[in-house]
Amino acid sequence: MPRAPNYDLHCHSTASDGLLAPAELVARAAANGVEILALTDHDEIAGLAEARARARDIGLRFVDGVEVSVSWGGITIHIVGLNIDPASARLQQGLQAIRQGRTERAKKMAQDLARVGIPGSLEGAYAYVDNPNLIGRTHFARFLVEKRYVNDVKSAFQHYLVSGKPGYVPHEWATLQDGLAYIKAGGGMPVLAHPGRYKLTRSEMRKFLGEFKDGGGTGIEVVTSSHSAEQYLEYAILAREFGLLASRGSDFHGPGESRIDLGMLPDLAADLKPVWHDW
Repeated sequence: MPRAPNYDLHCHSTASDGLLAPAELVARAAANGVEILALTDHDEIAGLAEARARARDIGLRFVDGVEVSVSWGGITIHIVGLNIDPASARLQQGLQAIRQGRTERAKKMAQDLARVGIPGSLEGAYAYVDNPNLIGRTHFARFLVEKRYVNDVKSAFQHYLVSGKPGYVPHEWATLQDGLAYIKAGGGMPVLAHPGRYKLTRSEMRKFLGEFKDGGGTGIEVVTSSHSAEQYLEYAILAREFGLLASRGSDFHGPGESRIDLGMLPDLAADLKPVWHDW
């Protein structure tokens, strides 16, 4: 059986909350053996041109992507859009609306952290931001590590930045329907990102996937860095049951910070239909 190409269809650059500039990210992916790469920054497409140009220079196949934040059932869910058209006015307008909410949320997060004795977090988080419109929890986490409130980014989230903790601020992003519409207006394929990360019961996940597919969602990340081996199997089963295409992406944010480096994931199960089957 021929070897499957090394696809990595989920990663982040400094255009959102990654540590590497888009061109650096592409070079690292190529060095790791990635053959087809999608850059999927949070609610932002500003890094795509630089990444695409670097990929062209070094002979790496590049996929224009984005990761859209949506609200469903009181939680935040991320939808990756693959093969989008960055020039789509509808997509650009939708992403701009989502980004505006990030700034207000960041101010509230800083106020909450100050109340528990952590001053200066807004300015500290912005020190890690290349794109001022894309401040997020990861930037606050890096500040908390720098100031030694925690030892690493994972601990920062666990102690301060998830639901029920002092730096967590709930926020209403785009609706699921709108997020899917933005991606589809840009000609993209909507893929549910890292489903194992969401605090959903099995019945809630099935309800979500039904609405996701009815709204035009077509894929699900089966193999991703935050999934265990058991979850690879679990979401493969759901992909088959709901007739969703399977995706593979590292969700890489930066060296020393991400669980799995670019291109280093296991392959998809051979019987799954991958998102790239007709590319």
